[in-house]
Amino acid sequence: MSSGEGQRRVGITMTDVARHAGVSTMTVSNVINGRSQRVSEPTKQRVLATIAELGYQVNLTARNLRRGRTGAVGLAVPAFAPGYYGELADRLADRFAAHGLRLAVERTGASRSAELDALTAPRLSGYDGFVLSVVAGDAADLEKLSVDTPIVLIGERAVPARFDHVLMDNVGGATSATELLLRAGARRVALLGGVAVAEESMPGLRTRGYRIAHETAGAAVRKELIVSCGFGVEDGYAATRDLVDRGIGFDAIFALTDSAAFGALRALAETGRRVPEDVQVVGFDNLDEARFTSPALTTVEPGNAEMADAICALLLERIESRFASVPARVVMPEARIVERETTRRS
Repeated sequence: MSSGEGQRRVGITMTDVARHAGVSTMTVSNVINGRSQRVSEPTKQRVLATIAELGYQVNLTARNLRRGRTGAVGLAVPAFAPGYYGELADRLADRFAAHGLRLAVERTGASRSAELDALTAPRLSGYDGFVLSVVAGDAADLEKLSVDTPIVLIGERAVPARFDHVLMDNVGGATSATELLLRAGARRVALLGGVAVAEESMPGLRTRGYRIAHETAGAAVRKELIVSCGFGVEDGYAATRDLVDRGIGFDAIFALTDSAAFGALRALAETGRRVPEDVQVVGFDNLDEARFTSPALTTVEPGNAEMADAICALLLERIESRFASVPARVVMPEARIVERETTRRS
């Protein structure tokens, strides 16, 4: 680009674009703001070509001020650590950026009080919309809230019907993962991160799927193979080493997260167990790293892209129709198995 071209881009206005393209400023505004159904296709293309030629850039700050908006949306998650929530934040940041919105991420630490605090009016005033991962709060807590800011809730906890809710098919995904292992010949499937008592939580729902698969196959669920542990790499490693050290026999592992499965793979390698010949392993979440473990991890893909699309679409619709009555929706993409190298073909 020549210095003349660079100088020509400075101070270009919508009026300049309209004059250069031979159209009204309203026509330019319609094209820029996505109302191109009001503009003929040849005119739309002429305006877009003029915008590119002149180097016109939309002043998002001024646009947001005119609309009474901040140009930012919030996301509150339990942790910033690499793994599911880190990838979710990346996906949402990309999607909102495509609509001129900046994503700000907050950490709740899976604390009930922090989750509720994230939805208090003073905090929400800095955002056009907000996405909250509900881990510790419950429907009774959320029902008491009075908020005007558009909200989308994510996670497995029950939420009031007035909120849009995007969640995973935890039961279906866990059922499919366990069925895969049983079909491939496993008879003693260790569940890393499972819970002994039924509960409406991520581990509770995935444990339910594990039990359903056993019941359907007519296989016994052994309580010593349901291992209570965290969901990180170190947790999966420690839990697997503990099973080995205590002499508890197992020929497969279903880890409730990919991160825990990564730790399990390390522990199995250190203790001389071959994967998948001696022990098959399945994770859950389909993290990017799952493709690069050795062997590559078989996992449950819960619809990560579909959930990010739904969160973005629901929140944008709420923002655009802020004072209109729009029925709340629940979105749960179908989970599927991604078979790689840690399982045997059934």
